[in-house]
Amino acid sequence: MAAKAPPDGHVLLIALPALAINPSIYRTLPYDALRDFAPITQGISQANLFVVHPSLPAKSARELIALAKARPGDLVYASSGVGTSSHLTVELFLLMSGTRMLHVPYKGPGPGVIDLIAGRVALMAASTISSITHVRAGRLRAIGVSTAKRVTGLPDIPTIAESGVPGYESVSWFGLAAPAATPKETIARLHRESVSILRTPAIQEQFAKDGSLVVAGTAAEFDAYIRSETVKWARVVKSAGITPE
Repeated sequence: MAAKAPPDGHVLLIALPALAINPSIYRTLPYDALRDFAPITQGISQANLFVVHPSLPAKSARELIALAKARPGDLVYASSGVGTSSHLTVELFLLMSGTRMLHVPYKGPGPGVIDLIAGRVALMAASTISSITHVRAGRLRAIGVSTAKRVTGLPDIPTIAESGVPGYESVSWFGLAAPAATPKETIARLHRESVSILRTPAIQEQFAKDGSLVVAGTAAEFDAYIRSETVKWARVVKSAGITPE
C-alpha cells in the first residue's frame, strides 16, 4: 500500500528488518524493497535478547553452544514467525557457532515468549521490549544481546560476540520511508522534522529504557544500511535454507 500510495508525503512506511529480509524468502512480492521506497531516516536500532527458560543449564552463550553441540537438534527455539528478525537472529547464531536447534515459529512475539516462560521451548531471540520485563521478574534468563556492543540500559548483559561467537551481530531496526517518487524537498522536510523529534532528550531516554538506541541518521545512510542488511540476510537465508511457511 505504501509503495503504491500518492508520493505526496502523507503516506509513510514504518520500515522494519522485513524490508531487507523478505526479498530473499519470497519469490514474488508486490513491491521492490530497494526501488519502490525513498528512505527518510533510521529511527532506532534495537538489540534482540537471547533469553532462555531458567531451567535450561546454560547461563551464557558459550554454555548454550556447548549444550547444543552435546544435544544436536534437540533444543527447541521459538521465533515470532518464519523470516522475522527473531528467527534470523538465531539462525545467524547457529551458522556462526556450528550448532543445530529445532525452530518453532509463532504468530508474533507474544505467543513465543509465553511458551518460553512455560518451558515448552528452550530459547528465543526476543526484542528487549517483549522480554526485559520477564527477565527482571526472573521468569526468563538473559544470556546475551545480539548487538555488537552492550546495550546502555542493560550493561550487565554481555554481547553474543564477547561470549563465544566473535563477530556476531544482529540488529532490529525501525525507520521511515516514503513512496519512491516523493519529491526531494518533501523527503528533506520529513527527515528534518523526524530527526528533530528523535533527538530530544525525553524521546532518547524513553527508547533507552527499552534497550533501544536512537539513530536518526541521514536518508542516504539509511538507504545504504537497508542495502547492506539485504545482502547480509540473503546469505543467511540461503545458508539456512529458509523458505516460506
